[in-house]
Amino acid sequence: MKIFSGTSNPLLTQRIADYLGIPLGKAQITRFPDGETWVKILENVRGKDVFVVQSTSNPANEHLMELLIMIDALRRASAARITAVLPFYGYARQDRKDQPRVPITAKLVANLIVSAGTNRLLTVDLHAQQLQGFFDIPVDHLYASPVIGKYLLEKQLAKAVVVSPDTGGLKMAHGYSEMLGAGLALVAKQRKGPTDVEALTMVGDVAGANCVLVDDLCTTAGTLTTAGRIVKDNGAANVIAAVTHAVLTPMGVERLRGSVIKELVVTDTVPLADTAGLPITVLSVSGLLGEAILRIHDNQSVSSLFRI
Repeated sequence: MKIFSGTSNPLLTQRIADYLGIPLGKAQITRFPDGETWVKILENVRGKDVFVVQSTSNPANEHLMELLIMIDALRRASAARITAVLPFYGYARQDRKDQPRVPITAKLVANLIVSAGTNRLLTVDLHAQQLQGFFDIPVDHLYASPVIGKYLLEKQLAKAVVVSPDTGGLKMAHGYSEMLGAGLALVAKQRKGPTDVEALTMVGDVAGANCVLVDDLCTTAGTLTTAGRIVKDNGAANVIAAVTHAVLTPMGVERLRGSVIKELVVTDTVPLADTAGLPITVLSVSGLLGEAILRIHDNQSVSSLFRI
């Protein structure tokens, strides 16, 4: 087994390698003066089971292109099997034609990854589970809920209520509520634009409760902060948020600073932006991914990783 890292999240890859007890594979990744990416694999991978860890986080296009070039280099170096490990799968929100003359970019990215020479995909908390069907190769879709849920259970929140900030996340929220033995509520919202969200109504009883907002992705934090305000206005005692992928923009950081959210729990699927002054708890998914990689290598089931 060999594990290689792109430049998007080398710290997470090192933690995965430490969990597996193997050294990181050696690769040289540089940029030409005109911005082109150049990759050279610095060790023999012929006949090896190779894993490439790369999140398509900001800058998404550069990290995606880097991943494709690394996979092509490994394929041409005669690796036996190449598994792309994408802790965060970018472009996942562009998964359908909801307007005339728009692309389905999530499918395009899937085609690119497969065409580059990927034999298998390992990812965490896809924005929509049906994205697995965009790939013509096996996809192992992990959930961060065992990692985040364990942390929330250890907090022993009294009168806990899990809140979905929109209707699309209700299934995830229901899973967390069962895991924590907590109540369930929903904030129905209407999105006015890519960065603006208008919340409409609250469904469920949150009066006097410790509310946990759960979502898979946070960028501009419009959904989370608006839902947090609605929950607080409906009598919640405290509001914390748990998000798998914290792809925070400067706008998102500012919104969180001025919000009612007392703690933001995230994972290290993507490196955090400058969040000085924010009460953020970062949990690592390195053990989850490391165990999945080990089981894929040994041709074992990964389904038991979905439990705490």
